[in-house]
Amino acid sequence: MSSGLLRRRSATALWVWGAVALGILGTVAAARILGLEEFGVFATALVAVGFFQILLDLTVEESLTKYGFRYVAGEDWGRLRRLFRQMLYLKLAGGLLATLILVALAPFADELFDTDGLRPALLAAALLPLVQSSENVGATALLLHGRYDLRGVYQLGSTSLRLVAVLVAAPHGVTWALAGLVVAQAIATSGVSVAGLVALRRFPPAAARPLAEDVPGIRSFVVQSSIATGVVSLRTTLVPLLLGVVSGTTQVGLFRIAQTPQTGFAAASSPARLVLLTEQTRDWEHGERARVLAGIRAYSKWAAALMVGAVPVFFVLMPWLVQVVFGEEYDDAVTAARVILFAGAIHFVLGWTKSFPVTIGRPRLRIVTHGLEALVAIPLTVVFGAEWGATGAAVAVLLSTLVFAAAWVVVVVRLRDELRGDRAGSLGGAVTP
Repeated sequence: MSSGLLRRRSATALWVWGAVALGILGTVAAARILGLEEFGVFATALVAVGFFQILLDLTVEESLTKYGFRYVAGEDWGRLRRLFRQMLYLKLAGGLLATLILVALAPFADELFDTDGLRPALLAAALLPLVQSSENVGATALLLHGRYDLRGVYQLGSTSLRLVAVLVAAPHGVTWALAGLVVAQAIATSGVSVAGLVALRRFPPAAARPLAEDVPGIRSFVVQSSIATGVVSLRTTLVPLLLGVVSGTTQVGLFRIAQTPQTGFAAASSPARLVLLTEQTRDWEHGERARVLAGIRAYSKWAAALMVGAVPVFFVLMPWLVQVVFGEEYDDAVTAARVILFAGAIHFVLGWTKSFPVTIGRPRLRIVTHGLEALVAIPLTVVFGAEWGATGAAVAVLLSTLVFAAAWVVVVVRLRDELRGDRAGSLGGAVTP
């Protein structure tokens, strides 16, 4: 590995870890400033925004990455520019649709969740999907230059602005805090969008030309990726929404606190996942498939070793950590946090599953595996959440994560056999007279 590549990977890790650390600090600040009940409203509003944003905002960045690297490898600059233009239009349309749905839902929010103050909070946050819609398009242009370190820089800038927004606006209430987040996100999206435009213009100039025979493949990729992302949202955002319906917004706030270990583990693996997405997609498009599979095996081994050491420590320290970081009024989140700790560790080891389907051009794998996960999580959340609140929802998440892991074991075994069969067929064809 060259020293330049090592420095870039190290810088990416530092920027991304810093970004997530600031994101967690933002959650801590909101929880302490708003208090248990208002933080529950704050968390419920953000979960609702996240659910409709993921569900309705088309996931184009995965196909943009996959086909973008293909066009870069083939030096097809005209199609690369047409691809970016079309994907930007789709993202803007999806963000607008999500915003309109949230505005329409807001008048009924208080009655749906049996609480007060959620309606103005949801209205304040409704613009988030729209102002964030172009962010990933700009970030993808950086990835095509291999500059995942710059994407990390902009992630850090975005979370810094969000933290400032919480510190400044949260003392004035939930609605002001969410409005502040919208302003912060608008500034951050503008920055990364400009950077993405500059990166795109650094490719050789060429007039945009039709995508032609690639259109069916791109359309299929976008549809499957969007369905896959929507299925993922059933676990990440619908679970807390259902918890709020059956158990109240306060339990949503406790559940949000309990998710901190999973957020932390996701943060720890985020730089590696970003590198995997960028470099392995490029390697796969150049035919180096053995190298891609070797990278996955290496990641899984060191991730599992790290979790074996980390999980027992955090399990023992969890009561102290919750009290010190969030305050004694969030003690009821301790048991749920301990349960989610194990789910977060499993997802950490399987962190490569987010980028791998994109790398090999099979986004349907995410639909199947996350679909099974959601089929377990959703009904169990309703049943367990109504009985045990945040802790019940945490148990539902852990059980569904175990199903998700088992599904990926089956997928990997079958894919390995398939690749071995393809290799054997190629060798047989090569020696056949």
